[in-house]
Amino acid sequence: MNLSPVLALAGLAAIGLLVTRLPPVPWRHVTSLDLVFASGGPLVLLGLVLGPGIDLINRPVLGALAPVAALAIGWIGAAFGARFQWRYVRRIGRVTWLLAGLSAVTTFAVVTLGAWLLGRVVPALASEWTPRLPALLTLGAVAAASGPEAVALVARAVGIRNSVARAFSLAAALETACGALVLTLPLALHRAQPLGGHAVLGWLAWLILAVGSGALVGTVFLGLTRQLAERGNVGFVLLATLLFGAGVGYATELSPFLVCAFAVALIVNASPRRHAVRRVLADWEPLIYAIVLVIVGALLTLPTAWILVAVPLLAAVRAAAKWAASRYGSLALRLGGSPPNVGLGTVAQGGVAIAMGLNFVIVYGDGGTGSGGALLTTIVLGVAAAQLAAPPLMTLALRTPAASRAAPAPAAASLTPAAAPAELSANAPADWPR
Repeated sequence: MNLSPVLALAGLAAIGLLVTRLPPVPWRHVTSLDLVFASGGPLVLLGLVLGPGIDLINRPVLGALAPVAALAIGWIGAAFGARFQWRYVRRIGRVTWLLAGLSAVTTFAVVTLGAWLLGRVVPALASEWTPRLPALLTLGAVAAASGPEAVALVARAVGIRNSVARAFSLAAALETACGALVLTLPLALHRAQPLGGHAVLGWLAWLILAVGSGALVGTVFLGLTRQLAERGNVGFVLLATLLFGAGVGYATELSPFLVCAFAVALIVNASPRRHAVRRVLADWEPLIYAIVLVIVGALLTLPTAWILVAVPLLAAVRAAAKWAASRYGSLALRLGGSPPNVGLGTVAQGGVAIAMGLNFVIVYGDGGTGSGGALLTTIVLGVAAAQLAAPPLMTLALRTPAASRAAPAPAAASLTPAAAPAELSANAPADWPR
């Protein structure tokens, strides 16, 4: 059946609006499977039924909806960028950044190496994770990212007090920022021409162009809001701005996620309307996530059953890397009072990780019509595995009695009590973990 892209878009919007009307879920004594459902698992299954299941949303339709997917990815990136307001970020200590960066880099390196080894052992995986190097780097970048709201949701589900949950959420936000920056490596490889024969210079040029595009988009918003003053509708101006930013990222084969994240990070630091911007982003997030998850579900493929074997192996490697980075990083920096398993507290992932995978498909899959489906399936199943494992791992992270009294996370060790956790946890609805 050939479905008109306009009808498909209308259907996706209707699904998203219906989701926003659902009552909130009371999170008490929930199981890991409940957290998967709260993260939008049913919407992914719905997309799987509408796409590969009955072929209602097929590849041509998905190709036509690629600009819509780019806008949705950009919106998710904007919501994440809105967390990083300089007056809060500057209060995060150097040790905090070092530990978050160490966790992200270690996880990226270990998972990338593990995926490469799996591809060597199982050629079927190597033939599906294509293009080879960008796909492996993307798996590592997504593994390095966490999910701030997903981590906070897991913390509430297992009964951890709010101050500890905010510390874990802060650590997850910093790790996710590192993962998003690492994602620039595989994206910059797409049709990149090394400058002077040096790939590093080509990556730097790509990154500068992405940051410059974000700065341009943010400046456009600031200019429009100054001209419109109080008469302007912030929501309309923000939508137009993100349309511009996502369009720039999509058309120039950059990253809609990164361009919009950089743009909104500039906006929340320079605009007096920052609170209204964050409110608009939060109000529209359920609809945006619903559209993304249905599109992702329609893109899923399982060309080889070896993916089902690779996902738990990579998930285990990821958790081990986070544990090792936190444990030995704390020892190297001579931090005391932290439980040895605290790195397991930020295992949970959410919509940001899925958006990063969808960004890869848009760049390397020609708008959803080419390669990337198998890699996206690996990422989505990996996020589901992280959600399933997160509650017991977070309980293990706080297993020692000192964990509930001392610094709850190494990545929050140097954070002053009045600083950034609540701000970096942003205003996203709890039922839509990122």
